[in-house]
Amino acid sequence: MSRRVGAIAPSATLAVDAKAKALKAAGKPVIGFGAGEPDFPTPDHIVEAAVAACRNPANHRYTPAAGLPDLREAVARKTLRDSGVEVAASQVLITNGGKHAVAAGFETLLDPGDEVLVPAPYWTTYPEAIELAGGVPVIIPTDVSSGFRVTVAQLEAARTPRTKMLLFVSPSNPTGAVYSPAEVEAIGRWAAERGLWVMTDEIYEHLTYGDHEFTSIVRLVPELADRTVIVNGVAKTYAMTGWRVGWIIGPTDVITAATNLQSHTTSNVSNVAQVAALAAVDGDLEAVRAMRAAFERRGRRMFELLNTIDGVTALEPEGAFYCFPSFEGVLGRTVGGRTPTTTTELAEVILETAEVALVPGEAFGAPGYMRLSFALSDDDLVEGVGRVADLLGRR
Repeated sequence: MSRRVGAIAPSATLAVDAKAKALKAAGKPVIGFGAGEPDFPTPDHIVEAAVAACRNPANHRYTPAAGLPDLREAVARKTLRDSGVEVAASQVLITNGGKHAVAAGFETLLDPGDEVLVPAPYWTTYPEAIELAGGVPVIIPTDVSSGFRVTVAQLEAARTPRTKMLLFVSPSNPTGAVYSPAEVEAIGRWAAERGLWVMTDEIYEHLTYGDHEFTSIVRLVPELADRTVIVNGVAKTYAMTGWRVGWIIGPTDVITAATNLQSHTTSNVSNVAQVAALAAVDGDLEAVRAMRAAFERRGRRMFELLNTIDGVTALEPEGAFYCFPSFEGVLGRTVGGRTPTTTTELAEVILETAEVALVPGEAFGAPGYMRLSFALSDDDLVEGVGRVADLLGRR
């Protein structure tokens, strides 16, 4: 086995979700807060488009590696509509999900030793994808005092002559933090002045709550356009995680190079899934609005319930569908006959004793915290957090 692949850590979120599902299949009443996917079905009109695509012989053959031309054009239109950024279809590469888009971006732009600034907490895949591409993730910790938002001063302090790229994510997985327009612009102007590349992950763009709003860094700082790659996809907005359609947008030469890479790795994305994605991005956002309303209600409820647990503190989520509470007040106490000193150990105790699956903060570069997805039914949400409260005690 190569050292490169042997060093990869498995996805903690997928591992927790798989373990919860396996326990459920064995008859255990496990409630899982691990999965980062909407619990809603894909909207009917998208499914019907896929059914029709299955019957079209044109979709039974290879298609261009960069994606169906109609879909690339639709993604360009959608990017102008939702991000306020004008791009050509030639600047779009359709990928096998947003995760593949992240990997393609890093592989296309990084040389061995190039450093990428990664604010923490971060989604578990980012550092692994950077290292697989030969890059070096430079982790910049944030915490509740800043609302889990990195500052320009922190970024500047972490920058070295080897820094090539900033990874910027808002709304955030796992914290649910959303940067204000002023913060986005300040960070974008700093990156532009330093001549850095930016990868911005906009996958949760439509899932913001209250007065918080998504703002694309390229819209506020247009001079970044020639040094920015935008990652996005249909998974979160349209409840299409299993369809595996994402995209990367960037300068034409970067997208040409990424397409060449894809032509030797995956070829085209499933044509049926691409046709479904076309129906999604070309359609209205009614289903999205309904999901967002449900997520906002659940997020507020989870936030309230978590803050009743002894030793647990949580910020109200501003976007995405996660709470990221601190369990530091629990560590070192006896729980379920054990004395966990890390959130990894505590998550094991909670799963074994309360039959509730949480993802420990170590997976996100944030020991002492846990990620809980509220993309599950209201009843399961209340029951699951209630079990944790029964185990740990209430204030």
